[in-house]
Amino acid sequence: MIRALQIVRHGGPEQLVLATVQVPVPGPNEITIDVHAAGVNFPDLLVVRGTYQNLAPLPFSPGKEVAGVVSAVGERASEFRVGDHVLAYVENGGYAERITVLTSLCHPVPDGLDAADAIGLGLTFQTAHFALFARGQMKSGETVLVTGATGGVGIATVQLAKACGATVIAGCMTASKADFAREHGADHVIMLDRPALDQSLRAEIAALTGGRGADVVVDNLGGRVFDACLRSVAWCGRIVVVGFAAGAAATLRSNYLLIKNIAAVGLHWSDYRDRTPSLVSDAQKEIFDLWRQGRLVSTVTDALRLDDAVLALRRIADRQVRGKIVLLTERYAGRLVPSPDPDCN
Repeated sequence: MIRALQIVRHGGPEQLVLATVQVPVPGPNEITIDVHAAGVNFPDLLVVRGTYQNLAPLPFSPGKEVAGVVSAVGERASEFRVGDHVLAYVENGGYAERITVLTSLCHPVPDGLDAADAIGLGLTFQTAHFALFARGQMKSGETVLVTGATGGVGIATVQLAKACGATVIAGCMTASKADFAREHGADHVIMLDRPALDQSLRAEIAALTGGRGADVVVDNLGGRVFDACLRSVAWCGRIVVVGFAAGAAATLRSNYLLIKNIAAVGLHWSDYRDRTPSLVSDAQKEIFDLWRQGRLVSTVTDALRLDDAVLALRRIADRQVRGKIVLLTERYAGRLVPSPDPDCN
């Protein structure tokens, strides 16, 4: 038997319960992974609340990415061997000590990269990669505006765009986060908490780009931030909708698209995971290659025990996390953090 955190009813993070469940057995094209680290992402919060677009029947474990060591191999899973270090993406089930995953969703972890930092180069960088290149068609030399730039996806997008030759403008909601964005590659930081944002943002972007505007916008916030970004896009620019962390989807005014030949596109990364896993594999190889070259760093800034997932999700809900937060099991080879006081922020 293994331990897993499960949702027994939808609601706040406090609805998660620690349960003992059966050890999973791999099918022919699957491997079983002893989980050392699990990523905590904003969609996990939506899954717990019951507002995410894909929900499994109750009870189930949330968690969309894990890193660990292969402990069992299916009869046709020839790509991996017991003892291999892997990173894997799943729809649900990551908040557990062990998980069985299709080999098509698993990726070898490079030597010298531990499980926690593999998570730090995982789902958020995958999202950034597909936002910038598959959807945003970014090219070296272009200007990229990233909103919510210090969150998990945001800071990964800042890093990846900079590593691939872009001039990066980081949009932050609070001034205290500006240095974090600069430390991870942002060339410029602009504030998104202005009262007349639709006017101020367009003016600031124009000043930074010689009047051209941003070639690519990766928007993680939605609402009035999206509306302001749309006014700041260059002629033939692209705006990519990744999420609505600010709380609301925007209503798109199509005349802006027409006037400046703008393309507005969305990104639902898990569709690529399920429909074209080979593209996800290619992207992961590129991400790991850039890490080997020293051009990307893991964005993990906070690590808690698996048992403390409630606190981790609460921090995400309260927008207290910069970068990436991970959950560590007792198998993790690095230093385990002590269980925090649940009343501390």
